[in-house]
Amino acid sequence: MSDEKTPVSALRAIAHPVRLQMLSLLTSTDMSAAEVAREMDLTHANASYHLRVLVDAGEIVVAGEEKIRGGIAKRYRHPWQHEARPDGSGVEPTEDDPQMYIRAVAEELVRRFGQRRSGTRTLLSDAEMWVEPEVWEQVMQHVEAASSLMHSHAQPPRTPGTVHANLTSLAFLMEDKTTQDTTGEDGR
Repeated sequence: MSDEKTPVSALRAIAHPVRLQMLSLLTSTDMSAAEVAREMDLTHANASYHLRVLVDAGEIVVAGEEKIRGGIAKRYRHPWQHEARPDGSGVEPTEDDPQMYIRAVAEELVRRFGQRRSGTRTLLSDAEMWVEPEVWEQVMQHVEAASSLMHSHAQPPRTPGTVHANLTSLAFLMEDKTTQDTTGEDGR
């Protein structure tokens, strides 16, 4: 048996609810594996494993090192802007990777929704519609702006004056499926 790692695509690497949580957590602050483990209520070994997978996939970076109790602890960060990310694993996603990612996001959304604060405003929107291309472009710009606003203003957990919030977005164009003719063979 080989100790050599099998590289995976970045999409497959983040297709796990724990890793999705880590990306959100590491967007706002640099943290060590021990800090991530405490914040997420994981074992240190489990946190370290998931962090290594994310580093190998190029989704997080080692932001620095610090001496602790006779050892050295790496501090990790998620550079959320694509331009700031390393090249990643260089592995192209497989056909199954996008489905795995969507399932992980859906699972994570269920967890987050279960923690929503009652009595506060919740926005839920689902739309499979036909719109003009110009309208679609505006929608994409607004979704990108909302995501950028959330990410660029992220603070460390429980920073005074902040609220714990979720924004999950998925917007895409769909393939046209031709509908079967329901008028019958004679056109009526």
